[in-house]
Amino acid sequence: MARSTLALGNPKITDRQDTGARLLHSSARMSYDPTVEVDWDAPIPDDLYGLTPEWSSLYGTPMWDEMTFEQQITLTKHEVSSIMGTGIWFEMILQQMVIRDMYAKDASQAHFQFALTEVADECRHSVMFARTAEKFGCPSYVPRKSVVTLGRGFKALASGEVAYAGILVAEEILDVMQRDWMKDTRVQPIVRVTSKIHVVEEARHMRFAREETLRRAEGMSRGHRAASRACIAIASNLIISSMINPAVYAAAGLDTERAVREAKNNRFRAEKIRESSQPLMRFLDEADLLGGPSRQLYKRVNML
Repeated sequence: MARSTLALGNPKITDRQDTGARLLHSSARMSYDPTVEVDWDAPIPDDLYGLTPEWSSLYGTPMWDEMTFEQQITLTKHEVSSIMGTGIWFEMILQQMVIRDMYAKDASQAHFQFALTEVADECRHSVMFARTAEKFGCPSYVPRKSVVTLGRGFKALASGEVAYAGILVAEEILDVMQRDWMKDTRVQPIVRVTSKIHVVEEARHMRFAREETLRRAEGMSRGHRAASRACIAIASNLIISSMINPAVYAAAGLDTERAVREAKNNRFRAEKIRESSQPLMRFLDEADLLGGPSRQLYKRVNML
């Protein structure tokens, strides 16, 4: 029998309107305007990484050791731009799912108002990410066409616990990465400050998504739960596999075929992905949304 999420010790479901009111208060007290907080006119240092080097897809491989320092800098700038491009893609999916969920709901409720506040935050984040990649002189990286097509279907059809757990996938994993980037003095200032903005504001979004996932998952049938587990795992696979566009390797003057192969077999990278996935995996397990074939799907992309 499926566990009751209401019986779980952590996380807990609280009153929806109370949560909305608290998150609205937090938004009013601590939100950022990237157009003001980020010094977009500051020069880009030549000797700082685009992200914490340990988060590079090639760190720990023979290829990384063979690269010049300048190539490492270039690669990490393109990698962070690729991750941000994937973030923009999924934030646009997120916005549409949240708006669809709130359609024709009671606009006087705090829950509704925070949902729209979240959409506004995500719009600012997407522009912030886009401007960061532009400052680095990087292209607008997007997932491969097949993933974009599947994303269209997901944003149009996903609802309930699948939609909100899907939202958590990108937010939770990026949160762990960015907490490292924002504290690392080896990383470009523009990435450190945009990471800080994203971490602070996404904390509210993750709280909202966790509670909505639990509410929607409560009382599901065994078949419904199994289907939801599979859908969330598939979405996770698409997001994780899309973070690093293979074109980043060519941009750094590398052999793309070899780089893709070494990144795929990079045990250090696999461990970093598992590390960043731990909060999400714990939550899904506590919500009884992790089990059966879905475990194998997570293992394929090193989330378990």
